[in-house]
Amino acid sequence: MPITRLNHAVLFVRDAQRSGAFYADVLGFRPVDMGGEAIANAVFMQAPGSTNDHDLGLFSVGDGVAASEAGRRTVGLYHLAWEVDTLDELERLAGALSAAGALVGATDHSTTKSLYGRDPDGLEFEIAWVVPAEQLDDSVLRGRAALRPLDLGREKQRYGGSTPGGVGVSR
Repeated sequence: MPITRLNHAVLFVRDAQRSGAFYADVLGFRPVDMGGEAIANAVFMQAPGSTNDHDLGLFSVGDGVAASEAGRRTVGLYHLAWEVDTLDELERLAGALSAAGALVGATDHSTTKSLYGRDPDGLEFEIAWVVPAEQLDDSVLRGRAALRPLDLGREKQRYGGSTPGGVGVSR
């Protein structure tokens, strides 16, 4: 079964409307009408530029539930990672996440340049720009073993702010 990409993710959240507003305001997702009978307490969203009918489903489970213990006390999903086209867009999103108090990290993985954020329920996600395949030289590939703080200014000087990313290309 050759999987080619993730079509959508579904998250259980305390309040789907609140989470939907976060993903819309901070990351630019837009709500979509799934047609037919609405699913109670659910919001479906599409990422900017996506051709999927939805990329994110958010299902309300109520305020009384505990925070996710995944990775600390239970098994579970660590995070989802979304790709952006350019380092300029990654930088714009760093500002939006920071302004929302949702930016929790920025890492240079050598082949990817990544931001980490948390939604209103503390669920973590990654936003990454992937180095284009034609720029994956030995110095980039050797650097994958070490994680470094992300210096967006330096990366924009090296690759250019408007250079299209590799969209999942790696070796």
